[in-house]
Amino acid sequence: MKTHETVRSGGRNIFEDLKLPDAKELGAKAQIAYRICGILEKRKLTQKEAATVLGIDQPKVSALLRGRLEGFSSDRLFRFLNALDRDVEIIIKPTKKSGSTPGIRVLSVA
Repeated sequence: MKTHETVRSGGRNIFEDLKLPDAKELGAKAQIAYRICGILEKRKLTQKEAATVLGIDQPKVSALLRGRLEGFSSDRLFRFLNALDRDVEIIIKPTKKSGSTPGIRVLSVA
């Protein structure tokens, strides 16, 4: 017996697609964590070495690398970026179009 599955293209934020509360913040945190993981990988740090650099224990590094971000605030992720020799700039500006939905974006300069 064949089953029919509907497949649809997702948006830019999986958390919005799943209709989770605070989807924009969750998406931003995920993008920041992704950048942190990329820096750690580029530096070829072990989890133990990363823990020392970030000032956390190894199990928390493991959680971060696995995308388990429940215990990580945006501020804490920003401090991790600073510990990895990255500047963090926050820009607050009006939305481009009147009536458009304000959002949160994460931009990264290599």
